[in-house]
Amino acid sequence: MDAYDKGSNARPVPGEPEAAVPDSRPPEGQETSDGHGTPDSHGPPVGQTPSARIPQQYGDQQEQPYEGQQYGDQQYDGQHDDERYDDTALAGPPLPPPPAGIAALSLPYQIAAALALAVVAVAACVHVGMVFLHVAPSNTVTKQHGQAIDEWIYPEFEQNWKLFAPNPLQQNIAVQVRADVRAADGEIRTTRWYDLSALDGAAIDGNLLPSHTQQNELRRAWDFFVATHDNANRPNGLRGALSEKYLRRIVVLRLDREQAGGRGAVVQQVQVRSRTTNVPPPKWSQEQVSDKPIVRQLPWWPVSEADRAAGTRPGEPTGTEASAR
Repeated sequence: MDAYDKGSNARPVPGEPEAAVPDSRPPEGQETSDGHGTPDSHGPPVGQTPSARIPQQYGDQQEQPYEGQQYGDQQYDGQHDDERYDDTALAGPPLPPPPAGIAALSLPYQIAAALALAVVAVAACVHVGMVFLHVAPSNTVTKQHGQAIDEWIYPEFEQNWKLFAPNPLQQNIAVQVRADVRAADGEIRTTRWYDLSALDGAAIDGNLLPSHTQQNELRRAWDFFVATHDNANRPNGLRGALSEKYLRRIVVLRLDREQAGGRGAVVQQVQVRSRTTNVPPPKWSQEQVSDKPIVRQLPWWPVSEADRAAGTRPGEPTGTEASAR
């Protein structure tokens, strides 16, 4: 039997010379049946170990060097793996965040925003200073510029300390109004009494965020009038006429809102009254108060064109146009 019948892995017979093992590699420059070239044409360069070849070309996995193994022209020591394979260094430094706020606007808009903020800051400082001078004791500034301070404060920003006084307010005051109106057919009619305080209370009841107007406008207007008039309803200072005009325009606005006298009716004159009742004391108190209401009724006030215009509904005629109808 031939010594090599069982393949190239068979052992040779002792005493016989070794037969040359046929080279299964194709000649240099030719491709094998699997599409790869000869090792001479595609093998590793001279002086480089087979483990250093490019594994991605043949689909096998890259052999990981161990510590102390020669890796190319350097010796692998098992350190600085993170530095060798750190891909973040190739991305460069991180980009700065985009600008926010005013800096994100263009230059003209930045200038406009800065000017608006400056105006708001100046107005806030002036208002705080005026309120401080109003509540501060009499001094040189208030004596010389008291009129300017009062014009800034009254009537919208008047300060009231009754809540913290030793004897706080213990009365319920209802402001009511009625009016003489010219109806659409030309007839003059007198309306019923409208309880404006009750209307404000109904709007506030159950409202988690009532407006400042609903809570304080009518109440502060009446307090302003009482403080500037005597018991005979005569003004006792220069602010008396201002308080009358302020209260009159508010009630005309409320009458228009309630459509007093019907649609298209024009208010000719108004009459205001207050109904004051004492708050009952608690049961454990020995204090005795009267439960009878006190009514203060003002004279009739003619309504001017300016007063009527302040309370006119949008689209409704005013003045001569309404009278012509």
